[in-house]
Amino acid sequence: MSTAPGVEIRTELRAGDIGLVTHLHGVLYAEEYGWGPTFEAYVAEGLARFVLAGERATDRIWIAESAGEFLGCIAIVGCPDGAAQLRWFLVHPRGRGAGVGRRLLDDALAFCRERGFRSVFLWTVAGLDAAAHLYRSADFRVVEEQAHVRWGKALTEQRYEMILQESAEPGGVP
Repeated sequence: MSTAPGVEIRTELRAGDIGLVTHLHGVLYAEEYGWGPTFEAYVAEGLARFVLAGERATDRIWIAESAGEFLGCIAIVGCPDGAAQLRWFLVHPRGRGAGVGRRLLDDALAFCRERGFRSVFLWTVAGLDAAAHLYRSADFRVVEEQAHVRWGKALTEQRYEMILQESAEPGGVP
């Protein structure tokens, strides 16, 4: 599936992006899954660390928009062991079914390959079926599950992983 016409993907952060990404994670996950405000705080904390770390060759965020309207986001955070963590993957309801999620995921994985990461992993929860379908179709596999009470709900957290290469330089880049 190709991305709908008029969808633009950018990798530079603009004023308000971090607040908007945090806000939409909080609102959409509360509306769709009943998660509490501690989830929004969790997203805010991670995004703040991401931005305050400064620009690193191993990190990137992608924002999808159309006519200035936010449609989705995804980020890659490089780890010292040569792995990359996929984070903050969200597609706004108005961007769903238009290939936005697939495009964001494809761009993030292409970045991981270009940077020489040995693997990509992410944490999610069971029951996010559309996201799980995208992950599996991209060759991610569930490698760990943990039952927790988080964000006001009993959840089964899942770690998905995709092996990109058998070895890489620590940090993903020479």
